[in-house]
Amino acid sequence: MKRDDAVMPQPLTAVIVGTGFGGIGMAIKLRKAGVTAFVLLEKSDQIGGTWRDNTYPGAACDVPSPLYSFSFEQDFDWPRFYSRQQDIHRYQLHCVSKYGIAPHVRLNTEVRRAAFDERSGLWQVETSRGEVLRARALITATGQLNRPAYPKIAGLESFRGKVFHSARWDHGHDLRGKRVAVIGTGASAIQFVAHVVEKAAHATLFQRTAPYVLPKPDRNITRVEHWLHRRVPFLQKLVRGTVYSVFESLGVGLLKFRPVLAPMKALWKLHLRLTIKDRALRAKLTPDYPIGCKRILFDNTYYRALAKPNVSVETGGIREIGANCIVTDDGTRHEVDTLIFGTGFAASGFLAPMEIRGRSDRELSAAWRDGAEAYLGITVSGFPNLYMLYGPNTNLGHNSIVYMLESQIQYVSDAIARLRASPDTSFDVRPDVQSAFNRQLQHALGNAVWAEGCKSWYINASGKNTNNWGGLTFTYRRLTRRFDRVNYDAIATDPLVPLTADDPHLATRSAPAIAAA
Repeated sequence: MKRDDAVMPQPLTAVIVGTGFGGIGMAIKLRKAGVTAFVLLEKSDQIGGTWRDNTYPGAACDVPSPLYSFSFEQDFDWPRFYSRQQDIHRYQLHCVSKYGIAPHVRLNTEVRRAAFDERSGLWQVETSRGEVLRARALITATGQLNRPAYPKIAGLESFRGKVFHSARWDHGHDLRGKRVAVIGTGASAIQFVAHVVEKAAHATLFQRTAPYVLPKPDRNITRVEHWLHRRVPFLQKLVRGTVYSVFESLGVGLLKFRPVLAPMKALWKLHLRLTIKDRALRAKLTPDYPIGCKRILFDNTYYRALAKPNVSVETGGIREIGANCIVTDDGTRHEVDTLIFGTGFAASGFLAPMEIRGRSDRELSAAWRDGAEAYLGITVSGFPNLYMLYGPNTNLGHNSIVYMLESQIQYVSDAIARLRASPDTSFDVRPDVQSAFNRQLQHALGNAVWAEGCKSWYINASGKNTNNWGGLTFTYRRLTRRFDRVNYDAIATDPLVPLTADDPHLATRSAPAIAAA
């Protein structure tokens, strides 16, 4: 087949989808490796992922700043030990600027469809702008917490007041003097409830299950500390290592040895008793499941807010929503003007709503009909050169996802190096390797606290844990320290095969002229 390099532009090395911590970290790693032929596609008008979107009052991280940051970029003036949303987003913008990532970013560009072409070994990525990008590798960094989840409640469409989700907070809506209903008690809700209570004439919290909420040991970081960290880099490593060790020890309790969690439960009980004096309210706020089965939360304002006189906590189910009220299962009408959902995210629908097609035109959603799974949470058999950051079973209940992302980024970077060294080869993880890995993973998860009966976003509708990692983070880092080529089938391809107008993956579109740098 004749090749015409003057007409056919060289493919990109990679297309990265998403500009949260995963996408930014991957781009920095590629740049450090000398790879410049890549783009980051962002559907929004600004980078940042979940820390761009979640601007609700009180939005903050529950992992300390020294650990919820890149290991290679620790010299940053964090105002607090536990960072707030605006400071985390500022850190992301700082990293994009410092490491020269901005020229690779395409904002307002959503991926509609991506298909693997077996002849050329290239991913054909169709965007909302009508482009088709050709790349050796497709790297998804869309995260698990990017699509708000709304419960299905009868009559919701008939409600005449203001309705919004915490991840899409309406800052123009004044809560003062309003009767506000908050549905949900997840990680976001416990942070914004105090703001609602402060503003509203009356707030009603509709709680399905009570969370374990522990006091948050937050404080300002002093100028002296910043000065020392800049001049004594060892201190940065010492603080980060200490925080990592403390959080990693929690994983031992979640995964195997439950007595490790006993001190945390004792601390929760003390925190609840000191802040909630009313026994009936304390009973409502007492979880009916083992600590850790749902994510353990940290906040200093939640219980105090619920103890105020203009708040009521409802634990019965919601029967329906009317024009200006919520009706609970016992028939009680609760008059409300504003409805705020703190119901989390559609975390198990990985990569949705993108359409991803691999070998033999197989759709990823079909491959995941029984629940999402991947090898190391990164690669899926039948989808060569597709790499996921924060994919199935890589979430944590005890440590920093940024640490996990750096492990995945190292693995993917090594895989990209292999692809560049083998221009006529694609790598597809062997199905037996993927199956064996996930059997062992699900067995380990069966012994974890998440399998002890509570309902959480970690578990899908069929009862499979598709979200959490079943081991400690240093074990995962050991498994991902290099691309294990032996576990992949090599597929002979020709990346310079011309794509014709009747190519089924391109329809009538043509590829843009993007040359490799």
